[in-house]
Amino acid sequence: MTGVPILMYHQVAPDTAPAFRKYCVTPAAFRSQIRWLSRTGYSAIDLDTLLEARAGLAALPPRPVVITFDDGFQDCVDYAVPVLLEYGMTAIMYLVTGLVGHVSTWLQAERGVQFPLMDWATARRLEAAGFRCESHAVSHPRLPELGIEACRRELADSRTALEEQLSRPITHLAYPFGSVDDQVRLVAAECGYRSACTTRIGLSPAGDDPLALQRVPITGSDSLLDFAVRLRTAHTPAELVTGKVAAAAALLRWRAQ
Repeated sequence: MTGVPILMYHQVAPDTAPAFRKYCVTPAAFRSQIRWLSRTGYSAIDLDTLLEARAGLAALPPRPVVITFDDGFQDCVDYAVPVLLEYGMTAIMYLVTGLVGHVSTWLQAERGVQFPLMDWATARRLEAAGFRCESHAVSHPRLPELGIEACRRELADSRTALEEQLSRPITHLAYPFGSVDDQVRLVAAECGYRSACTTRIGLSPAGDDPLALQRVPITGSDSLLDFAVRLRTAHTPAELVTGKVAAAAALLRWRAQ
């Protein structure tokens, strides 16, 4: 395998607002995807296992996959978690700690929608069931747009809240909006995070920067074939063809100069 697929989900729900449809996978599609993972021999691992393996302290299963959910939507608890439990899969939920138990207010400005977020009692139940709840900052800002002290508060306070509520060390982060620069990465390290996920598309290779991990986006329009190809390439067949066509066109333009 050229890299470990770190799957990036947002919402799993029967329906959603049109402005958020790209990020919503239906329960039926999600079940098909998890069933496909199970039948083809994939094992869901957490990020501690991935980092330990890359440090030479543990071995990975033959087909590892990391399943992540950004934002902490209650819909994912209602529709995704039962399927994952049925197939013996674990996953990571990245929580916006300042809004736990409330709604996704950052989406109102971005897309004109809001969705309920899981509360702390639910997060603790997920942890007891073998899932992991990690940091997605305090308020879901674009961290590079903040001053360094405000960025530090977002990351440090989120980690503190999670540790107080879940009674364990928190060392994993997903950058809100996938927005990160060198300064934000440095602050994340200073705040004690061992890993941080981006929205940069790709399988995560052995040499992937642990504080800038690549992920594989799973969208509401993906077919099961799209999903299967993403597991191997991070892209859908259509994206791969489009990329090859664009590369060929660029080569032809260069040769014509």
